Amino acid sequence: MKALSIKQPWAWLIVQGYKDIENRSWETTHRGPFLIHASKKIDMIAYNELKKKINLPDIDDLWTGGIIGQAEIVDCVKKDPSPWFLGPVGFKLENSRPLPFKPCRGKLSFFDPEI
Repeated sequence: MKALSIKQPWAWLIVQGYKDIENRSWETTHRGPFLIHASKKIDMIAYNELKKKINLPDIDDLWTGGIIGQAEIVDCVKKDPSPWFLGPVGFKLENSRPLPFKPCRGKLSFFDPEI
C-alpha cells in the first residue's frame, strides 16, 4: 500500500477523524486506501494555533518518523466546503483511522514504505 508523508499535527488530525481533506499543490489520480506517514518535521505554528481549539496531545506525544494510520482518498478537488480546505488542491478523505506506530523513512509524494 502507498503512503503519504504529512507533518504533525496534521497527520494526527487526519487519523483521529478531525481533518477530512489533505491540502496539496498537486493533483492525484489515486483513489482508495493509503498509509499516513508522520514526517519528522512538526508544523509548530499550526500546532500552537490548533492547540487553542482542539485537545491535541502534548508535542512530545505526537509520533514522528513513521506510519501512524490509514485513510481513503475518495476524490481530488480544487474547492470544497470543508473548513480544512485551503487549496489549491484537496484530497477528500474518508475512513481515517490510527494504526500502531511503525517507524520508517518518508519520501515526497506517494511512496512505498519500507516496513
